[in-house]
Amino acid sequence: MSLGYELSLWGIGGYLLGSIPFGLVLCFLAGYGDIRKIGSGNIGATNVLRTGNKWLALLTVILDASKAGIAAWLAYKFVKPDAIIVWGLATYLNVLASLIAGSMAIIGHNFPVWLKFKGGKGVASAFGFILVTQPIIAVSALAIWLLMAFTFKYSSLSAIVAACAVPFITFFYAQPIYTVFYTALVVLVLVRHHANFARLFKGQESKISFKKKDTK
Repeated sequence: MSLGYELSLWGIGGYLLGSIPFGLVLCFLAGYGDIRKIGSGNIGATNVLRTGNKWLALLTVILDASKAGIAAWLAYKFVKPDAIIVWGLATYLNVLASLIAGSMAIIGHNFPVWLKFKGGKGVASAFGFILVTQPIIAVSALAIWLLMAFTFKYSSLSAIVAACAVPFITFFYAQPIYTVFYTALVVLVLVRHHANFARLFKGQESKISFKKKDTK
């Protein structure tokens, strides 16, 4: 099997795994109907939360994060760790296959073929992918997200800042090939948040509430 063919198969497999719309499926199974007709119309966990079911939203986050992580892990595990040169960068074949499979899973989540290429924003999937391929970077990004979230109380702003920090952290910590792939994914995350940028500038973005609602 040629190198290009093998990598293409991992990419296609990653895309198909990532394109499984767990938020949509879970909401149907739970009796909430089509999640695309609720709130923002997004299939991600944030919109699932608008059903009022926190556990369903949490399960959606876990499953969406797992898709890209599993794709990356399988590729890393089953592809031979042969040393190769890609774009002038030294790496290993299983690392490259892992990065391709995980990245394609995120693209599948964002643009699922089953839903006319209208999917989620890929934050959870990107986090799961980075957590599997570079755990320390993922934990660092999560710490930045939490700091931003508790300071400014904007989920979208927290995700944007944490995403932008990833390539810089990766540059000093991991092989250059990781920086290339992570940077491309950050650009995708930013593009998918273009509407949030507009709302943030207009002061119309909703804030996170860490307080319990008054039930009196």
